[in-house]
Amino acid sequence: MRVSDEVSAVREAFPDGVFPAACPSRVVIDHVTSKWGLLVLVSLVDGPQRWSELRRRAEGVSEKMLAQTLRTLEADGFVHREAFPVIPPKVEYGLTPLGEELAAHLVPLMGWVARNAHAVVSGRAAAVRV
Repeated sequence: MRVSDEVSAVREAFPDGVFPAACPSRVVIDHVTSKWGLLVLVSLVDGPQRWSELRRRAEGVSEKMLAQTLRTLEADGFVHREAFPVIPPKVEYGLTPLGEELAAHLVPLMGWVARNAHAVVSGRAAAVRV
C-alpha cells in the first residue's frame, strides 16, 4: 500500500485531525509499538518460533515481559500460540493473518530504523553537548 493510501485511511478515520484519547486505536498502538511487541512481531515474520528463540532474538527481554507481550499480542489476534502434545512440552508462536498484515507495515519501519539509528543517536548526542 502506498503512503498516500495510508494517509487517506487516517484522514477517513480521523476527519478532523484529532486523535481522541478514548479511541481504541490507542490500545492497539500501545501494544504494537511497545519495544518488545514490535521486536516480537518482526521476529515472527521469519515463521513460527519457540519461546527460547524469541527470547534470544529479542535480546534483553525478561521472561516476564516476553510472556506478557506474547499474551497481549495473542489476545489482540496478532499472534497464534500452538502447543504440541509431546513430552517435553513444545510450544510455538506464529503470526496470524492479521499479524502478517501488520508485520508487513512494521518491517519497513524496522528497516528505516536500522538504516538511520546511528545517525539519530549520534545527532542526539551532539545536540546534548551543545
